[in-house]
Amino acid sequence: MKITVLFFASFKERLGVSDIEIIIDEGSSLSDLCEQLAARGEQWQTLFAEAEKLIKASINHEMADLSDCLADGDEVAFFPPVTGG
Repeated sequence: MKITVLFFASFKERLGVSDIEIIIDEGSSLSDLCEQLAARGEQWQTLFAEAEKLIKASINHEMADLSDCLADGDEVAFFPPVTGG
């Protein structure tokens, strides 16, 4: 299945891309996607190695957990945790 992946803020800067389309196996979870992205190279691995602690994500504009399943045509967005003050 094909999904669109968007990167925001420092993730976009570190990876040098704002979006990609990726093919992932049917029944894959957000965690599986993070593993597949980490396999793309050193920059990717560094960013996605501790996905559970460091990354916030949404699927189709809804906040998501790493255990959430993906469907064909989904839009996944990754962004760093936001702090304020």
